[in-house]
Amino acid sequence: MSKLKKEILKGIESTEIYKLAICSPIEKADALSTRLKNEIFFKREDLQPVFSFKIRGAFHKLNLLTADQRQKGVITASAGNHAQGVALGGKELGIKTRIVMPVTTPEIKVNAVQGLGAEVVLHGDSYDEAFQNALKMGEEKGYVFIHPFDDSEVIAGQGTIGKEIISQMGDSIDAIFVAVGGGGLLAGILTYIKDLHPKIKIIGVESEESACLKVAMKAGKPEILDSVGIFADGVAVKQIGKLPFELIKDQVDDVITVSIDEICAAIKDIYDENRTIQEPAGALGVAGLKKYLQSNPIQNQRIVVVNCGANMNFDRLQHIAERTEIGANREMLLSVEIPEAPGSFRNFCESLGNLMVTEFNYRYANVQNAQVFVGVGLRKGGSDRTELIDRLTSRGYLVEDMSDNDTAKLHVRHMVGGRVSRGIENERLYRFQFPERPGALLEFLRHMNPVWNISLFHYRNHGSAYGRVLVGIQVPKKDMVLFQNFLVKTGYDYFDETDNVAYRRFLKPV
Repeated sequence: MSKLKKEILKGIESTEIYKLAICSPIEKADALSTRLKNEIFFKREDLQPVFSFKIRGAFHKLNLLTADQRQKGVITASAGNHAQGVALGGKELGIKTRIVMPVTTPEIKVNAVQGLGAEVVLHGDSYDEAFQNALKMGEEKGYVFIHPFDDSEVIAGQGTIGKEIISQMGDSIDAIFVAVGGGGLLAGILTYIKDLHPKIKIIGVESEESACLKVAMKAGKPEILDSVGIFADGVAVKQIGKLPFELIKDQVDDVITVSIDEICAAIKDIYDENRTIQEPAGALGVAGLKKYLQSNPIQNQRIVVVNCGANMNFDRLQHIAERTEIGANREMLLSVEIPEAPGSFRNFCESLGNLMVTEFNYRYANVQNAQVFVGVGLRKGGSDRTELIDRLTSRGYLVEDMSDNDTAKLHVRHMVGGRVSRGIENERLYRFQFPERPGALLEFLRHMNPVWNISLFHYRNHGSAYGRVLVGIQVPKKDMVLFQNFLVKTGYDYFDETDNVAYRRFLKPV
């Protein structure tokens, strides 16, 4: 047995995490069991004090710090669950905690971490940028860095889940399905189970958008993904941890990747079962189990799924979020007429000031004026509603407040645009993805050469770390080299959709 495994097993057996964490219950999923013809059990890590298993590893690590280390304080980087685990653990042990979070982190998670007494530093547009900044601050100030997954003591804390499963169900288990991000959770459970009960299958489940373990298994070593999707933000990691991979690579029985649609279906399955809503990463286990059974038609086996987190952003519940935001006076919907001319789009966005644009719908209609349907996030209390309308009106825009118009909210906002028969030449359709923060949309527009006319625009803030925009731009063939340079200089991910069948059938000029 390797030294690393011995350290982790010793940590699992000797940990004092139950000063703060709970031994989470295991519940049978009756409806899912009947449907899938196996006995399915949920390990309810969503019931932990921070609604995630992350409290285990964070507290175990913090509890082992020396008096000198505790005095210096700790720092970490996280966009959510690990941050809350470190913050709560630090509060319990009287350790000063500092959390570096991406600027794109949803406000609900920032507030949750601050509410636990941690100092929050917002830096960068991604976890990787926050991570590097946290490392730098730790070195400069002497803080102890608490890694979210690439640390043997953190892994040991997560491994206590494996010990609990055996103590609650015995060894009559056929398989355990575990979500994979950086690999700490899988490595911890795997190490304990395989040491004592090697016949139990351990299956890792990744999002297709961040399948860093699958890539590492193929390469034989951790590799950095070019990019990761952020729908399942709790597992949106570009590279599997080095220590977790050492523990996983020769012991895991299978690794499954699942799509966004499969994750969404799993969230609904869990809700139908026990009326709880898992975050996307928390539902990976169920998504993986269902996919596994499609190609492995087993029956009457006892299977445990780790439901590992429920820190779901409310605004991902799209319809409810839209209506709630407006009802709470945190968003307003406007119909605005702007000149149909190059640069007018950017000028209008500049008129909005520092307010967050939550939605933008537009399609070229005629050569004189353009009608845009725009959603704008308001500050607390909505005190800037009248101020914004007055500012736009004073600049010559025709403005209608559509915030209380049910037809506009329920239907028209999704139908703005259409297909035009003439007046648009050299239109090219592109999809962009950029960090979601105040001013990001205006920054995007400022990169654009004003000689190119925007002929189509659709954008909606979905409550995630990245905004997605669909843009129609009129670019003559002679400008294509310059245009390609523009695309690269934006620094944003982009995709050419000019040949997309949906565009050709519904939006492309005829």
